[in-house]
Amino acid sequence: MTETAAYYSGNYRNVFKELGFSNEEIQDRIDDTWNKLFTDENKETQIYYPVGNDKAYMLDTGNLDVRTEGMSYGMMMAVQMDEKDVFNRLWNWTYQYMFMTEGENAGYFAWSCNPDGTKRSYGPAPDGEEYFALALFFASHRWGDGQGIFNYGKQARDLLRTCLHKGENEIGHPMWNLENKLIKFVPNVEFSDPSYHLPHFYELFSLWAYPEDQDFWKEAAAASRAYIKKSCHSKTGLAPEYAYYDGTPNNENGYGHFFSDSYRVACNIALDYEWFKDEQCPVDVAYRIQQFFADKDPEDYRRYTIDGEPFEEKALHPVGLIATNAFASLATDGPNAEKLVKLFWETPVRTGERRYYDNCLYFFSLLALSGNFKIWKANS
Repeated sequence: MTETAAYYSGNYRNVFKELGFSNEEIQDRIDDTWNKLFTDENKETQIYYPVGNDKAYMLDTGNLDVRTEGMSYGMMMAVQMDEKDVFNRLWNWTYQYMFMTEGENAGYFAWSCNPDGTKRSYGPAPDGEEYFALALFFASHRWGDGQGIFNYGKQARDLLRTCLHKGENEIGHPMWNLENKLIKFVPNVEFSDPSYHLPHFYELFSLWAYPEDQDFWKEAAAASRAYIKKSCHSKTGLAPEYAYYDGTPNNENGYGHFFSDSYRVACNIALDYEWFKDEQCPVDVAYRIQQFFADKDPEDYRRYTIDGEPFEEKALHPVGLIATNAFASLATDGPNAEKLVKLFWETPVRTGERRYYDNCLYFFSLLALSGNFKIWKANS
């Protein structure tokens, strides 16, 4: 790690400004996008829905459900934007309807609910838990802790403890394999999803989790950097949606190819590099991903094998893929990086029924490329 990393320097690249966009243009785009997603001014782009005086949910508009993925993403967006009311509404809804108190998954959050709060599933998805934890830590540091569920720091530490120690003295399974330090796709299986790997989050967990867990998170950061590199194809940089612990694609149910989940790998590499600049961060993977997509028409984005062979099936979330390919430019430079950022800038947020996932990735990319996806430390 170097002193130029954002964690140490407090400096964040503004890639848009480097390419000649003005501060006013950039801020206007961020504000406009926030309004499109988080207000009812444009119902064709809205994904955030208030409920009563103190709750709200993020709607997966393609599946008409509420997911821990989206709720945790919305909380991260809100803390980055200093929108405490939005954050608290989302967390209040999450805790009331998604938190499980019984059975083998007690202490986790049900990954899918109906908009009325009834559960569609009683299983968790670890990508939600890890985003919840860091969003809560950031809220604790930015706004201070409150009472009960709004004691953000305690909620984050308790959740991480459950993620590692579930099953020790009760039924259930941890969300990480405690031997190889790799996150699981779901707690009761022994394979992973490369896009779940967030080494930059684990670096922060190693500082802020309960002391007895901090060494684990430091080791998990190193393990995940290595795993990302070995699960991504050596020429294309493409990752499968599911992979075994040795990095080979898990294609038992057709998820061993590059598709929607996989897009997030580019984001995770880029933000890890921005925040920590660890020498093991697989930046070369980000370069290969950008090289693969630089000459492709977004109208023809598809599902691909990880060695780059296209399927007939078109990409389900092409705007999201445009956003993540641009996001990678936090860790890269050169003509491909510039081309893909400009393409993203020229692309509007998605409308219609499939807009949710695309526009979450879109907003995260906006924040990151403008220098606004920040680490919030205590007293920062």
